[in-house]
Amino acid sequence: MPAGDAFEDVWRRESPHVLAALLRVRADLAACEDAVQEAAEAAVRQWPRDGTPDDPRGWLIRVAHRRLIDRWRSEAARTRREEVDARSGAAAEVSSADDTVDLLLLCAHPALTRSSQVALALRAVAGLGVERIAAVYLVPPRTMTQRLTRARATLRDAGATFPVPSGAELPARVAAALDVCHLMFTAGYTRSSGTDLLDDGLTAEAVRLTRRMVAAFPDHDEAAAALALMVLTDARAPARVDARGDLVPLAEQDRSRWRRDAIAEGVTILEALLPRGHVGPFALQAAIAAVHAEAESYGDTDWAQIVVLYRMLERIAPSGTVSLNHAVAVGMAYGPEAGLALLARLDDDRALRDGHRLPAARAHLYELAGRPGDAAAAYRTAAARTASLPEQRYLNRRLRDLER
Repeated sequence: MPAGDAFEDVWRRESPHVLAALLRVRADLAACEDAVQEAAEAAVRQWPRDGTPDDPRGWLIRVAHRRLIDRWRSEAARTRREEVDARSGAAAEVSSADDTVDLLLLCAHPALTRSSQVALALRAVAGLGVERIAAVYLVPPRTMTQRLTRARATLRDAGATFPVPSGAELPARVAAALDVCHLMFTAGYTRSSGTDLLDDGLTAEAVRLTRRMVAAFPDHDEAAAALALMVLTDARAPARVDARGDLVPLAEQDRSRWRRDAIAEGVTILEALLPRGHVGPFALQAAIAAVHAEAESYGDTDWAQIVVLYRMLERIAPSGTVSLNHAVAVGMAYGPEAGLALLARLDDDRALRDGHRLPAARAHLYELAGRPGDAAAAYRTAAARTASLPEQRYLNRRLRDLER
């Protein structure tokens, strides 16, 4: 088997199952991940020479399991090795379609911060390398390695079990896992730094994991709503950047490039939820995305309906970002000055005050209000605060247009 993309495809598909098989033997994420990595290195060496096994997953599980056993060579480990060997011969071969979901639920353990949950899921579930995860978080690889090490230690100290036991704690763990998937999607849909706006691989992985969650929990309405939100949002991705890779805002996007099959899927999911009367954060965000998706043009957008949906979202899941989006929608529906008045209330919001999104929103509404001087100042501030080169170029272009 050639190294490179072919192995990466197999590895991405099989690594969650291999890791899950080891975790069923010993719930030590750090030790199991190390053993799985050693199995991958062995495959890279041997498969090009000997050929790809008929059962790549089984081969990886067996090699990883042997590596895991090799790590138990301390005196304490030897005293229980016979017991471990007796049960691991069968357990290490076990894998299921729900391995990915079980791993995701493990990474969503309440002892971890949400940021650590996402990072751990990117490593353990999505199989991303430390360098790639570090780029998502804008930190050096060494720093990310340390964070992942601390997260694994936290799971160990918290007595995390695998698979996650069903019962009273499961609903909260499922909700956390869905948040992890959504944050993963957001990180790929709008990269916070670098030369590219989109990371299609990351958004696709988030959608894939969410589909697995929906399959595992078919009666969980927010899982379906999260999937609807992602596919409706991702439908616009082909129109979000131009040929140079620069950001194209919603108002300027060529809607003929939107993926109509994805829009149809998202709307169908939402329509199936309506008779059940479900109103949750993901459902409301998906409804907002559907209003945008179904408008034939930017001018046809039903901003009044979007305002209502954001008001509901503010009540059940308040955040600075939700309030900012609500303010912009109010500005579009009822005039820019109304939106600017709401934005003024967010100046002290910790999540927004040092970022670029608040001044960028303010600049947009200033333009609509016929206040080019204020708009230029706000665009200048926003451009200075973003590390995303596509967003920076767009904001500077708007600034140049105003200064002509």
